[in-house]
Amino acid sequence: MRSNALFRYKWLQKFSQMHWPLVILVLVLGSFGCAMMYSAGGGNIHPWADNQMLRFGMGIALMVVLALTPSQIILRYAYLFYGFCLMVLITVEIAGYVGKGAQRWVSIGMFNLQPSEFMKIAVILALARYFHSLGPDAMKRDIFLIPPIFLVLIPVVLILKQPNLGTATITAAVGVIIFFTVGVKWRYFIGIAAAGLASLPVAWHFLHDYQKQRVLTFLNPEADPLGSGYNIMQSMIAIGSGGFFGKGFIQGSQGQLDFLPEKQTDFIFTMIAEEFGFFGCLIVLVMIAMVILLCVGICVRSKSLFGSVLAIGIAGMLFVHMWINIAMVMGLIPVVGVPLPMLSYGGSIMITMMMGFGLVLNAWVHRDVNLNRNAWGGF
Repeated sequence: MRSNALFRYKWLQKFSQMHWPLVILVLVLGSFGCAMMYSAGGGNIHPWADNQMLRFGMGIALMVVLALTPSQIILRYAYLFYGFCLMVLITVEIAGYVGKGAQRWVSIGMFNLQPSEFMKIAVILALARYFHSLGPDAMKRDIFLIPPIFLVLIPVVLILKQPNLGTATITAAVGVIIFFTVGVKWRYFIGIAAAGLASLPVAWHFLHDYQKQRVLTFLNPEADPLGSGYNIMQSMIAIGSGGFFGKGFIQGSQGQLDFLPEKQTDFIFTMIAEEFGFFGCLIVLVMIAMVILLCVGICVRSKSLFGSVLAIGIAGMLFVHMWINIAMVMGLIPVVGVPLPMLSYGGSIMITMMMGFGLVLNAWVHRDVNLNRNAWGGF
């Protein structure tokens, strides 16, 4: 009885030590996302708001469990989780569910999961364990960069084959952010950037026809306003019509009259702009920016490199998602099909982000814990 009471006390003590400003911001963003699903359904809880609320509730439970789990356990099973996600990602290539012309999902009962979303968390966990096990001084030796490069490169290649350029780009970008954070030399980033720019003409020939069309539409959306340019043209019309304060909740014409395609997923920010205007968009961006800054603060505060890399990895993932999605719907970059975390409809992205916030909260709750390092990256 005494041991059970002690266990409950420790659990409650950890629960009370969670980063409550971060938790509140996550809950507000998720709740607002559910409200936007209600609006996207025309003021009905079906077909999107009810599913989104269910997934959000599941995500909250998962976030709390991960936050209170001893950090040693998460460190121990980081590679195992990476291996499992990689195996499922390979399974997608063999027997994946095809939707909208891409093979990105696996069917599990009533659910269709997108393994590439969970792979982003797996990459962050694997890199966090690897760099924590080596320590910061190992970055002075180039040979130690080979394993983490492959930890990022292998899933990126598999995701590109689906094809899913948006998720592959985000996964690679998160890897670059983590490499920069742990102290990889500047010359590598300059070299990679130069090589990437030089390879653009070659990369063009490897793009699928629809991807090439997206680039051409980005350069001149007015060329086919009723075809390939329809999505982005309607998006810009909706954003512009919102004005400063918007047309009101469930009052947007482009969204409510179904002129705006994919309004519940990739173009949810457009609905926000139409219904709540510039002011509403600014509030949403400020909240997301605060979440990112809080994650960066936890990265700095954590005594272990494992916790620091987890926090900066999730912050980077959220930032890149936000930047690509908003730039896409505003016509600043080609449409690549990237959702806006916590706001767009989707089970995989919701669960993935809540897992990520659970890991960040874990880094905060256990910020003063000194984790042991194993030689050779823990292999």
